[in-house]
Amino acid sequence: MNVEKLIMIKYGELSTKKDNIKVFIDKLNSNVSKKLADYDVSISKNKVRMFIDIKDYNEVDIISKLKEVFGIHSIVVCYKCNKSIEDINILAKELIDKENITTFKVETNRADKSFKYNSLEVSKMVGAYLLKNVNDLKVDVHNPEITLHVEIRDDNTYLYTKEIKGLGGYPVGIQGKGLLMLSGGIDSPVAGFLASKRGIDIDCIYFDSPPHTSLEAKNKVITLAKKLCNYGNNINLYVIPFTEIQLAIYKNIEPTYMITILRRMMYRISERVAKMTKSRIIINGESIGQVASQTLNSMYVINNVTSYPVIRPVACLDKLEIIEIAKNIDTYETSILPYEDCCTIFVPKHPVINPNLDKCIYFETLIDYEKLIDEAIENMTKIDVKNYQTNSSEYL
Repeated sequence: MNVEKLIMIKYGELSTKKDNIKVFIDKLNSNVSKKLADYDVSISKNKVRMFIDIKDYNEVDIISKLKEVFGIHSIVVCYKCNKSIEDINILAKELIDKENITTFKVETNRADKSFKYNSLEVSKMVGAYLLKNVNDLKVDVHNPEITLHVEIRDDNTYLYTKEIKGLGGYPVGIQGKGLLMLSGGIDSPVAGFLASKRGIDIDCIYFDSPPHTSLEAKNKVITLAKKLCNYGNNINLYVIPFTEIQLAIYKNIEPTYMITILRRMMYRISERVAKMTKSRIIINGESIGQVASQTLNSMYVINNVTSYPVIRPVACLDKLEIIEIAKNIDTYETSILPYEDCCTIFVPKHPVINPNLDKCIYFETLIDYEKLIDEAIENMTKIDVKNYQTNSSEYL
């Protein structure tokens, strides 16, 4: 009997697509190939499954890589055999013999309708064979220690006993590009992760205000962007020199409105950079009601300066939910490093929570913000995050 060990990828949400499913699967195949570029593996795919011939590689290493790829519903180490009930029975016994169990059940998916036994009949025959040939084994259909899965497909039969949950979502890049406003806090990296989960290929923008913000704060943001690279393609980080704009706001704007005007400037710059980089949306980590600039009225007034779509993936999550995701994606410990960003300097004691749009428009006439924005974008720097080496003397 010829048995082959493979890794099977189940698509999940991708399988709900109809006419354009091939585009989604091809993108997932491309992303998986990039993720496993260091391994000489063979990948095949069809409309319902993807298979990876891992050869002599350690399956644990391969699986750890696949767990960072969006678009995968689950990952399965499976064994392929011929489509004969005899071979299925023998392979089933080999798999069960490896386990120290007393209860089991068999679930069969007969995708190949030309196979002469239906799903229930296969399950009964395999189960009966195991009960006869494995000592001290019982069937428990409600709470088995192991479920033996049998998939009978057009080409071969695939058996497995364990299924590892994947990230789900859509393959990164299938929806085009978005620009993430990455601050260095807890929320914005999580927003970037969740945007990537919906298939968005992200670049990032960071507002840098030296000497009021430190090089450590900038390196912290670069580290967060590197961590997000694990879940998608390489990220370009656009660093905006923001000091002069912040000083102009600090000197000319009523203190209670400084944060509102600051955010409006950020949105204006983000829209310009998004257009330059062919990003279709702006992404940020705003969560409704979390701070003064994130009340509904503040969001309305701040968002008023751009016609670009803005998505807020964590808008309806509470802080503990956001923190849990941050810990899971390994950004939390970096995010809480105590380096100030541009949003935490020059902060008034009582920022307005219900800003008036007309007042904002009036306050902005007190500064030549268009010129300041032009200068900031002109002096913008672009960082290739994955290949960037931090420089401790950059601001000296």
